[in-house]
Amino acid sequence: MTENNFTLPPAPNDLCFTTEDFIALDFDVDSFLHEHRKNASLETMRDDLGVYLKILRSAMIELINKDYADFVNLSKDLIGLDKVIDHLQAPLGQLREEVMQICQTLDTATKDMENGLQEHQRIRNLKQSMHSLGRVYKSVSKLKLILESHVIKLDILERAATEYNQLRFHMTRCKEYISEDLNKNFLNLEKQLMNSLDSQLLSCIKNNDNNTDNLICCLRIYVTIDKIDEAENLVRKKIVSVLIEDIILEKNINNELLGLQDLYKKLLNILDVELKKLLEVTSHSDVTTGRNFNFLVNSFWPEVEEKIELRLKQIFAPGNPDLFYKRYTESLEFVTKLQAKCKNDDNLAQLKSHPLFIQFLKKWNLPVYFQIRFQEIAGSVEQILCHPVSAGSIKINVTNLYPTDTDKFSLYVSETTWECLMKTWSDGIFLPQLLHQFWKLNLQIFSRYRTWITDALKQSWNTGTRSAAINSNIIEPEPPNRLEFLVCLYTDLEKIIKKLPIILEVALTKLINITPMIPNLLNESLDDMKSNLISDLPKITQEIVQELLTKSSSNLKQVSDIPRLFRRTMRERPTQPCAYIKNAVGILIEFHSTYQNIVPHAVIHWLQLTLSSLSEQYYSSVKDVLESVQKTEESLRRLKKIRDKSSGTSSSETQGISDDDKIRIQLEIDVLSFADIVKTLNIDRSDIPHLDKLTEVVDSAVKYKHELK
Repeated sequence: MTENNFTLPPAPNDLCFTTEDFIALDFDVDSFLHEHRKNASLETMRDDLGVYLKILRSAMIELINKDYADFVNLSKDLIGLDKVIDHLQAPLGQLREEVMQICQTLDTATKDMENGLQEHQRIRNLKQSMHSLGRVYKSVSKLKLILESHVIKLDILERAATEYNQLRFHMTRCKEYISEDLNKNFLNLEKQLMNSLDSQLLSCIKNNDNNTDNLICCLRIYVTIDKIDEAENLVRKKIVSVLIEDIILEKNINNELLGLQDLYKKLLNILDVELKKLLEVTSHSDVTTGRNFNFLVNSFWPEVEEKIELRLKQIFAPGNPDLFYKRYTESLEFVTKLQAKCKNDDNLAQLKSHPLFIQFLKKWNLPVYFQIRFQEIAGSVEQILCHPVSAGSIKINVTNLYPTDTDKFSLYVSETTWECLMKTWSDGIFLPQLLHQFWKLNLQIFSRYRTWITDALKQSWNTGTRSAAINSNIIEPEPPNRLEFLVCLYTDLEKIIKKLPIILEVALTKLINITPMIPNLLNESLDDMKSNLISDLPKITQEIVQELLTKSSSNLKQVSDIPRLFRRTMRERPTQPCAYIKNAVGILIEFHSTYQNIVPHAVIHWLQLTLSSLSEQYYSSVKDVLESVQKTEESLRRLKKIRDKSSGTSSSETQGISDDDKIRIQLEIDVLSFADIVKTLNIDRSDIPHLDKLTEVVDSAVKYKHELK
């Protein structure tokens, strides 16, 4: 029973295997045991197999019982079948012998016919060879007679070419019967014909008249006798080689004013003058005789390339990058003009795929050239970025810039970085073939500049001296501090971010015949770098705010000294703010007046952040002072009550303002002065979160004291 007409009985669910495991096409006992050993032990598997064996036996008995009648009927039908077979065996054997005799007869007739046809074909081929051999002798005599003429003109050469083709055709049909002498005569006649034809072609090329009929006739003869390669090689050796012999020389690129460029110009002039007529004839679509010629690719270019590679090896040396760039661009210009002289796409494709053309382009070692440029440009950037930041890092402070100088950088590092970025795209350095390398270099410079910014923010400030020399007769100004450096760094980074599109614009002007995908990729890459640079601005802002806080917060700490100024000092009621307010906020006022016209939005933002932190610190200090004053005041009041009680006298209210009141009033004056100064900085009071709390706490303290009185 097969799988199609019999289905195994299903195994119970509690067994460790299923029915499908046994009917799989790739069933294997070892694999079965290995697989199910993970789920059950060998004893369990043995018991499960025994259970399933009983199920299979029961199913087999049921199947036999079901089909028992069919088995019995089948045995009855087979009774007497052997006699029927014996009765049919004799006539079938006789028929088989008759068929075999007929097949043998047909095979013999077929073989005889094949032998007859082969003999007939041999005789026909022999007659054809004999006929061709006779034509060979006649063609040799006729061709010899034509070529022995004293003056061989083109019309005679055409007749000779026709006879030569017939001769060559018939010789291919009787090769085995051609004698050695006859073959030598053929080779001599072929050589004589080619010499005459070559002379005519050279004469037509060197003849400068405008009559192209003779040239067309010569080319047609070359096509007729299938000697196109020989014609192209003739032009290469006898025309091109001679013309460029005195041009492609090392002394010509060293002595002449234009050097290699002038050499290429002379080579192109050969195509425009000496080979002009030949190229025009072979490029016209209506001149079918020249449809297979490509003298520019197969005659001119190979000879030029080989002589350049042999005699001018030094032009490929990348050791001097400036000279290499000049020679490479001049060579590319020459190649471009050469491609422009290909009159159709087929010729252009042949030139581009020519092995010597590919070899010529590979001779220019662009990777080495880029490495030299990389070391030159990246080295300049690294040389200035490796120095620690100091006062000497500032080229010119932002406050000294005129409105017309807003694009100038304040730091030497920023200026050098941008100059190196622009240098990669400058004439004399950038090559379109190295676009991906130079673009990667730009990204690396940006990344290095960002790393320098991160390091600069962590470095301790070194006052140093400015890089620019200072005249001894002029008083040397105070060196810039770290705050000035940070502002310069912030403004420079903003300028670089603003100038980023210039890089893409310059890059696109250097590229021609590019796919639309390239500008999109460059733009996406530049946008990513712009986002990274913008993310560095908050870091600089944080350092600027911290610098302002460091200078201002130390003065505000003097608020804790106010109680000492009024206790037991008999000072008058305060009417003016303390000096620490002026000292603390004066730094911010000076900062605002210095930079508000340079980076107005950034200055306001910096001051908001600074004043927010400063007001929070001030609020904490004022609150601590007021709490201390209140505790001190309550302690004194309790001591006084105790003292009055012990002396038996009643206390009377002290006349005038107490020292604690003066302290509260002074704090109120200071806080209000602080708030007034914030207004003068053009900063909205609501942008300073703790400022309202600060004024409220001093107002509450003063009002509370009055209420107690």
